[in-house]
Amino acid sequence: MNKDFGKNLKRERIAAGLSQKELAIATGTTQQLLSRWELGEVEPTLGNIIAILKALNVRFEDLVDVENTKIESKHTEE
Repeated sequence: MNKDFGKNLKRERIAAGLSQKELAIATGTTQQLLSRWELGEVEPTLGNIIAILKALNVRFEDLVDVENTKIESKHTEE
């Protein structure tokens, strides 16, 4: 995922007036995991991303620079 995801997540969370704990509760996760997303240590699952988008009322593009994100396929062609 885009390396700026964590930075953008933190920016949008603060703009929404939420603490890490409040957003974690709203997304059904833990404050520790949310912190790791913001630090870029781990990537959220698709389900987590959808929960974040709903909780913050933002678009995917607000968190990820779609134009500059490299798409990596885990499938190999035979």
